[in-house]
Amino acid sequence: MPLSVDSPVIKLHPDDNIGIARRSVGQGVELRFDDGRLTVRTAEPIELGHKMALRALPKGAPVRKYGQLIGFATEDIAEGEWIHSHNLAVAELSLDYAFCTEIPAPPKPIVGRTFQGFRRPDGRVATRNYLGVVSTVNCSAHTSKHVAARLNQAMFDEFENVDGVIPIIHKAGCAMQYGGEDHKQLARTLAGFAQHANIGAYLVIGLGCETGNAAFLTDTQHLTQLQIPGRKADPLPLVMNIQDEGGVRKTIDRAVGVLKEMLPEINKVRRESIPVSEIILGTNCGGSDGNSGVTANPALGIASDMLVAAGGTTVLAETTEIYGAEHTLTRRAVRREVGEKLLERIEWWKWYTSVFGAQIDNNPSPGNKKGGLTTIYEKSLGAVAKTGSTALRAVYDYAEKITEKGFCIMDTPGYDPVSVTGLVAGGCNVIVFTTGRGSCFGCKPSPSIKVATNTPMYERMIDDMDINAGRILDGASLEEVGEEIFEKIIAVASGEKTKSEAQGIGDEEFAPWSIGPVL
Repeated sequence: MPLSVDSPVIKLHPDDNIGIARRSVGQGVELRFDDGRLTVRTAEPIELGHKMALRALPKGAPVRKYGQLIGFATEDIAEGEWIHSHNLAVAELSLDYAFCTEIPAPPKPIVGRTFQGFRRPDGRVATRNYLGVVSTVNCSAHTSKHVAARLNQAMFDEFENVDGVIPIIHKAGCAMQYGGEDHKQLARTLAGFAQHANIGAYLVIGLGCETGNAAFLTDTQHLTQLQIPGRKADPLPLVMNIQDEGGVRKTIDRAVGVLKEMLPEINKVRRESIPVSEIILGTNCGGSDGNSGVTANPALGIASDMLVAAGGTTVLAETTEIYGAEHTLTRRAVRREVGEKLLERIEWWKWYTSVFGAQIDNNPSPGNKKGGLTTIYEKSLGAVAKTGSTALRAVYDYAEKITEKGFCIMDTPGYDPVSVTGLVAGGCNVIVFTTGRGSCFGCKPSPSIKVATNTPMYERMIDDMDINAGRILDGASLEEVGEEIFEKIIAVASGEKTKSEAQGIGDEEFAPWSIGPVL
């Protein structure tokens, strides 16, 4: 429904029995809905993003937002009362998946749009140009970090086309089953970063005795080293193991020397006009609030539709935040097996969480709840708004290479650093990250655009937020803000720095998903 800028509480869908506060409202305020046909008086104060009953709801009654079920009343709720965790909870859903019954027609093509990107010799397209130092295990993380720090301190005045050196470091790499699922997934993730289009060249640094050794990584993932035309010396090393090099100091010194040799070669690239169809957009939401599904996420959905119309790719992640809304996506699947792959991953998550005595709906977080979100169904329905309205074309495993054009899904946890790590490893060269509480996120080598769901947070965190979707609560249209996001994606892909990049955020956010036991 169109949002009324006159009322502090809005009704999102004709079937809803709750309203959402677009700004905080006090007790005893009379509000009108449905073109004045419905009058409700607030029974207590309702904070920004929180919910209010538009009619009396008996215990057990379904509660609807976006026209969809978000939970059931756990006690009698009077008209005008605040609805939250004290009187709303989830229960078992019976969803109709209706595979492939609502496949959208292709959007009207957007033609002729380009951005200024880097074209690699093998045809891959980059939005940034970094050197990478890939650590196989936590035991080589310190060394890798110091190699990057030494180079970043001293070298970039003469290499204007190089964005920096990234230490790709993490806490895993050993004490796991050799060749098991955890090992293979870590190798896939590390290789996804090393071979990312935004990494012009890289060096792998290991300890030497770890389970996740460099030989397994390079052999199974077919890693290759940068070739420098005309260089007559021995080939540059692809891997350095600290134990083989004679210790940390010697490894750092040699690695710095090798990467210095790479710099002139990767500095040769120049930005050129490239079709927008080469953008692979990763979408994520973190620190969400009750307005995430009202403003930022649906506006990003419009930008996603525009990117798909231009021939590009948009990827939804966070499977645990699809749960309860999956039926809205299986209908859009282009083939039944695509929808079934999504359901298979959700069933796996149910099993996986049960192994540890947890539940897939153990969400939202405390911060989400403070911002007005109550149940995982509510959170998921708002989260999937990032997908827009185009057909679902593929479902990928974590960190799997993304090859399909259009709207896709990647199976990831809901934890932001782990989720975005998988998206970037899969090839996403731009990230758009929506937030209602104020998540300050970056993930090198891909730039991360932050979209705020509400104006108070945007203004409070102006140095971290790139776009204010809270304007929608003040009367701006979803289409207007969605187009703003689309244009920002193109500008950032062309080299414009995001707020997180301006602050140097993104070196610490590489967080591969570890699914198995630590042995």
